[in-house]
Parts: sequence; C-alpha cells; structure tokens
Amino acid sequence: MFLVRRTGAALLGRVKETTGIVGLDVVPNAREVLISLYEKTLHEIKAVPEDENYRKAVETFTRNRLNVCLAEKDSDQIERRISYGQVEELIEEAQDELHLISKMIEWDPWDVPEDYECKVIENDRPIPKHVP
Repeated sequence: MFLVRRTGAALLGRVKETTGIVGLDVVPNAREVLISLYEKTLHEIKAVPEDENYRKAVETFTRNRLNVCLAEKDSDQIERRISYGQVEELIEEAQDELHLISKMIEWDPWDVPEDYECKVIENDRPIPKHVP
C-alpha cells in the first residue's frame, strides 16, 4: 500500500510508534507519501471541467496541503498546520479523494442536458422510496 523507507529518524529524535487508531499503521515516510498523493490528485482532477465547483474545491485544499508538506519537513508540523488529524489520516483522506475523483469522472454529474427537468414535490405527499 505505502512505500515505506527506513530513515535515520530514530537517531534524530522522537519516532512515532503508534497512531493510537485501531487499524491505522504508522507511515514513517508520510510526508513523501502525502506529497505524491497530492501531486497525483492535482493531476487527476484536471479531467473535471475547470468551471465545476468540485474541481475548484479539490484544487484549493490540495494545493494548500501540498504547500504545507513542501514547506515542513516534520510530520508534527504538517499535522499542526493542516489541523485535520494525523498524517496517516491525511493519507487515507487523500487516497479517498483520488478514488472519488475517478468515480466523479465516471458518473459525469456536470454533464446534465439543457432540457433536463427535475420533478419538484411541492405538497405533503410521501416521498417515493427511490428518492434519496
């Protein structure tokens, strides 16, 4: 799943032994993994039309997080600046976003025909079971 590279981190200071989250292993080279995932995300999202809000949102937060990872060498500093959990959680989230991008491209939700009409329910009738 992850390319784990051994480093001299143990000689330099604290080494994270656990994430404290069941099923979520420590990723010693989390910064490098995140940089790779964020770069891939920015590449993959280009398949979504430029004017779509989904693309704009993904590009904005991914660039922000990539810039933090490029500026900081220490995982603790990355976690502190992004403020969205541990680096291992950020890795999972980035992988999930990549999966979602491929699904969004497959589903093509922005390609709605001009003449498409949606039924609007304006009374108190029960909503059909097939409507989410």
